[in-house]
Amino acid sequence: MNGEVVGIFTAAAAKAPMESLEAAHLEAGRGIVGDRYHLALGTFSEKLKGTRDSEITLVESEEIEQFNRAQSKSLGLGDIRRNIVTCGVRLNDLVGHRFQVGGVMLEGLRLCEPCAHLAAIVTSEVLPGLVHRAGIRACIVSGGAVKLGDRIISSSAE
Repeated sequence: MNGEVVGIFTAAAAKAPMESLEAAHLEAGRGIVGDRYHLALGTFSEKLKGTRDSEITLVESEEIEQFNRAQSKSLGLGDIRRNIVTCGVRLNDLVGHRFQVGGVMLEGLRLCEPCAHLAAIVTSEVLPGLVHRAGIRACIVSGGAVKLGDRIISSSAE
């Protein structure tokens, strides 16, 4: 199962606008350098403390596009507030598996369901519209650089 990185996003603090990046450095056990969760400034930083759930989130561009069509919305790739946006890979299938993004090894932990916080800052339709389709949470097994266009490779989930 192969895909591609089509978006990389970080925010400096909770509720801060997401910033689009061409490349980012992922630190094992921490997250994307400069992101709100790497800095322990995210909305759920305290709640997720002691877990690896806040290291990195990923979402499929296809799910954002489908949501926009179904809800007559025009959300951008960063509006869903996930760190990495992919194309061509079923992320839900990567939960419980290790996969490579560029030179970085990640492990899918669980689905990253839409929450009331996301609904409040984006649109209320995300709650019913993106259930089981809002991406996954992953931990960073081995860090390094990720850039737009990097391949996503998983041999264990095929």
